[in-house]
Amino acid sequence: MAKNISEKLVDMLVKAGVRRIYAVTGDSLNHVNDAVRRNGKIEWIHVRHEETGTFAAAAEAQLHGSLACCAGSSGPGHVHLINGLYDAHRSGAPVLAITSTLPSFEMGTQFFQETNTIRLFDDCSHCNQIAVNPVQFPRMMQGAMQAAISRRGVGVIGLPGDLSAQDEKGSLTSVDVFASTPCVIPQPEEIARMAEVLNNSDKITLFCGIGAKEAHKELVELSRLLNAPVVYTFKSKMEIQYDNPNEVGLTGLLGMPSGYQSIMDAEVLLMLGTDFPYENFLPDDTHVIQVDINAERLGRRVHVAQGVCGDVKCTLQELLPLIRQKNDTKFLDKHLKTYEKTRKDLDEVMKIKGKEGKISPEYTMCTVNTLAADDAIFTVDTGMTCVWGARYLQATGKRQMIGSFNHGSMANAMPQAIGAALAFPDRQVVALCGDGGLSMLLGDLATIVQYKLPVKLIVFNNRSLGMVKLEMEVAGLPDWQTDMYNPDFSRVAMSMGMPGYNVNDPEEVYPVLEKVFNTKGPVLVNINTDPDALAMPPKIEFQQMTGFAQAMYKLLIDGRIGEIKDTFDSNKRHIKEVF
Repeated sequence: MAKNISEKLVDMLVKAGVRRIYAVTGDSLNHVNDAVRRNGKIEWIHVRHEETGTFAAAAEAQLHGSLACCAGSSGPGHVHLINGLYDAHRSGAPVLAITSTLPSFEMGTQFFQETNTIRLFDDCSHCNQIAVNPVQFPRMMQGAMQAAISRRGVGVIGLPGDLSAQDEKGSLTSVDVFASTPCVIPQPEEIARMAEVLNNSDKITLFCGIGAKEAHKELVELSRLLNAPVVYTFKSKMEIQYDNPNEVGLTGLLGMPSGYQSIMDAEVLLMLGTDFPYENFLPDDTHVIQVDINAERLGRRVHVAQGVCGDVKCTLQELLPLIRQKNDTKFLDKHLKTYEKTRKDLDEVMKIKGKEGKISPEYTMCTVNTLAADDAIFTVDTGMTCVWGARYLQATGKRQMIGSFNHGSMANAMPQAIGAALAFPDRQVVALCGDGGLSMLLGDLATIVQYKLPVKLIVFNNRSLGMVKLEMEVAGLPDWQTDMYNPDFSRVAMSMGMPGYNVNDPEEVYPVLEKVFNTKGPVLVNINTDPDALAMPPKIEFQQMTGFAQAMYKLLIDGRIGEIKDTFDSNKRHIKEVF
């Protein structure tokens, strides 16, 4: 008996190594769902919202490095995929999205739930097609999967309702996918030119991104030879920071003065696998050498003296034999000393536990760092939670961390934890959630319980959109419509079927988190953190300080004196960070 297109689809996914489909079933997906049931080699993960499914699939793809899959039913179902697919695409996560559509013979008639999937998904995919007959489908699906794997991003295949149940007719081309990891090496003259500059310069800083994650050994050795401080992006912290004697921290909005200053003081800045987008934290007149596997990224963030297309690990392996050991350590010593002072200042801040109902988020994150496993996987929500994670979570060489680092979406941490827990069932998965982020996709707590995923959800509940509040204040605006009315998240968790804890007393943070990490299965702990905890970037503009003062004045004339007092009282402990 001939297989139908849905069965062919599932067979191709299994052969490509896909382990599960994240979706809400419906329409033509019903036949796919049934094919999954009968196949038995792949799971159907029933999420409560398709956006959750895309974040979960992207997390799995980032952690495993292999293809993952999500799906959306006709119209609203696949429209819900878009935000998560943007995040996956910008994160370089190989994800296949199956978009169920109306019957092909109804296309173009404004039929029920009709959308134009080509227009919808073109901006967040490398390949985006709709098959309308059985011969087309296998080759189009193969093309979408191959594009996702080889170009590291999203592939989309549209599946009309009338096609999913039709008999397959074979394929004119291959139905296999081919994963390849080429070692891209620059021309010898490019390597020689890099070596000449580095050997003849004294003040050199290495700035590493996620593209350097496989080159830890090489970049540490290069740093040793050059006596160069190593700065890294938040996205690459877990891969770069550990066992790195010359690291001086992060730069950028979430970073530290030591990281920022070592970049700005350098005569030569060697950027390795980073597409860091914040030009305010990059130098104007420094000799910059940029190495990136994607040539289109070279020079698009900063004036670059030499742009080199190459895999960072392979490039450094060719470069290292040409580098001479430097003897002068003055530049390195200066910035290591600054980093040491920065760390001491941060350590002083994290010792302050806060007070009733206003627990220090720094102390909370430090406690999470202390209690979490050496090989924990952290998922971190966009916003203030990212700030505390950037500064207080420490790398071990085994830990991993993912977030919405390129797309900057809210609500990513909990869905990504679902994908992480399914991908690595034997590892501890910790979702570091903001109250705003968790609220957006709160229903998928039920997915965690349904699939018995042992996710630890830590809610940093500051009762506000904290990062937005800070943005408004530094722009000279009083925070308005940033406060949040939240449910008791611990009770919500318990109603979903998982243990829930509510922490209001700073003295309870450690014992409750210790209990949480020792509990089998999923747990949520809601920690009422200080809404006025200040996260100053390492580079403070005069305009930002005057903006903050203007915001406080506007609160004053609005009669919100109590808020001004709370803000300044809360942030006394942050003065060292700022100055």
